[in-house]
Amino acid sequence: MRSGDSSLATDDALLRNLAEFFGVDSEYLLDDAAEVPGLVDAQLKLLRTMREARVRNFAARQLQDISPETLVRLRKAIDERQVGDDDGNSS
Repeated sequence: MRSGDSSLATDDALLRNLAEFFGVDSEYLLDDAAEVPGLVDAQLKLLRTMREARVRNFAARQLQDISPETLVRLRKAIDERQVGDDDGNSS
């Protein structure tokens, strides 16, 4: 089912039950053209932000031998990239 190849991946009754269990509109799972519900969209954006923060924190720990000026330039580049992504630009 994860890969979408299983017959269960298209089973309407199962998808409706899963949608009910997770508290999302069943059309989210049944209609390929349906919009992502606001709550799900907000949760996905929060998850992306949390992942990016973890990457930034990891990178900062690994870059301890780099000059402060280089670190500032790196931080600015990351922040500019994130602002571009938040504006709807794709990576």
